[in-house]
Amino acid sequence: MTFSAPDGSRLVQDIEKAGFYPQLVTDVVMDSLDGRHPVSHLVQLETHFNNTELHRHITALVLAEDVLHITHVDDEQYDETGADTVARVSTETVPISQIRSVTLSYAYHQPQNYQPGTPIMELNLAVSWTGTQQLELYPAMCEDPECQADHGYTGTAASEDVVMRISSEADGQDAVEGAREFARTLRRANVAPLTDAGAQIAQAPRQNPARTEQPSPPRSRFGHRHNGRDAGRTS
Repeated sequence: MTFSAPDGSRLVQDIEKAGFYPQLVTDVVMDSLDGRHPVSHLVQLETHFNNTELHRHITALVLAEDVLHITHVDDEQYDETGADTVARVSTETVPISQIRSVTLSYAYHQPQNYQPGTPIMELNLAVSWTGTQQLELYPAMCEDPECQADHGYTGTAASEDVVMRISSEADGQDAVEGAREFARTLRRANVAPLTDAGAQIAQAPRQNPARTEQPSPPRSRFGHRHNGRDAGRTS
């Protein structure tokens, strides 16, 4: 779950669980929220290698009332020996009403075996508010394998200001489901009607009530064969 709790306690717990300068990250996030109450959040810690160096960085997306707050913290060696480290912090606060798009992409393993409830293998969340274009270019090729001509470059352009990739293998299935729930909450806020002040307000994620089994009604001898539960999907 990505519900932050009214006092933000679950948000703090997830930052502490990530274990990456938790007190620093918590203080930065809470200061940037400027008194707003967090509604939903997504915290991700990533690790990567650069030659012989190990680097980690953390990203926290926090949906708080009428804004989306983004905090990113990474560390780097401050000297050649690696004895000193410096943390680089960046923050941004975007009104929900200014968000242009929320894009969610899924990946399923072995789609031929898909059944309702099959877990998502990988999820990509992209949020855009400035229309910044991210370009991915690579040499264009033709169908002739012996062709040596220069065909220029081809690629894709996508509008995205923040992109997060969550994998069940790297982050766990709970993290994937939590990211999807956060994206749903953000989308609901983004399409919510404007208040008198011209803002859009985020609501707490919907909770799924515990299902209780109801006794089956007695079957009529001549009951209609299409009677039964509604099979429609709900989002």
